[in-house]
Amino acid sequence: MSAGLNLPLLIGLIFVALAFDFLNGLHDTANSIATLVSTRMLRPRYAVVWAAFFNFIAFLVFGVHVARTVCVGIVSANVIDAHVIFGALMGAIVWNLITWWAGIPSSSSHALIGGLVGAGIVKAGIGAIVWPGLLTTGAFIVLSPLLGFFLALALVLAVSWAFVRANPRTVEPTFQWLQFAAASLISLGHGGNDAQKTMGIIAVLLFSQGHLGGGFYVPLWVVITCQAALGLGTLVGGWRIVKTVGSKITRMTPVQGCCASAGGAVMLFMATFLGIPVSTTHTVTGSVIGVGAARKASAVRWNIAGNIVIAWIITLPAAALMAALFYLLSKLFA
Repeated sequence: MSAGLNLPLLIGLIFVALAFDFLNGLHDTANSIATLVSTRMLRPRYAVVWAAFFNFIAFLVFGVHVARTVCVGIVSANVIDAHVIFGALMGAIVWNLITWWAGIPSSSSHALIGGLVGAGIVKAGIGAIVWPGLLTTGAFIVLSPLLGFFLALALVLAVSWAFVRANPRTVEPTFQWLQFAAASLISLGHGGNDAQKTMGIIAVLLFSQGHLGGGFYVPLWVVITCQAALGLGTLVGGWRIVKTVGSKITRMTPVQGCCASAGGAVMLFMATFLGIPVSTTHTVTGSVIGVGAARKASAVRWNIAGNIVIAWIITLPAAALMAALFYLLSKLFA
């Protein structure tokens, strides 16, 4: 791959980016449907169709703030070229496949960011990093699950207090529909935040090759294609991770599922509008742990939660290392 890519190589690299987007949707299916499936609100095959629909239409609600952050907020724009993008995408794809096979809900978003960092450092050294953007993203590795945890915990406690005298048989149907609405918002937030990361990668690739004219922007065809790829991945469904998030961490009732989804959705909408590339996986998993802890600490399988946290911690460096190797491999064929 040279500085000026010929059309077949450019198209090939775009397909690699869309493959990452597809795997992102597959890997993160649990974020949208785990609470619906675990509380038996929807059958799995219907749940993935519903989630994929909201993944796709998210571009009608959100802008492209996250896409711009990924383009210029993690690694300097003058460092990014076809080799860096290839390394970042392949590093993220391999790490996603490893964690999907293991059933671990790690972050596709942070795998991509780690990939950009790893490939960028190999090319231009530590000076390639845009520290304010990377530190903000790094802070939200901790903040997004914590805020999701406390928000979901507070929602469960508030709902429990408000309906303490209500008959569970009359309350539960209402919360089943509220949970359905909250899970739809999770899917919308997931589509809004996660698809934009691939949009940013493709747009900066096109810009670096002179296909966007004089200024940087995200073409509409890139937006629609990325939303469609994410939705298709969700439609396939990463069932290993759905099982982990939906039942292995804690058992949920419709009330708890509603609160977990609502807490996660609030966090995702806020981060997307602010242009912060957060992890949907971290946010939703934190919310699920929060609703379990609201019942009692022993309701959470802390050994499972601990393994998930370990995966979160090593995602950035693991993806960075893999991306560095793929970057060097791509240079051999330059």
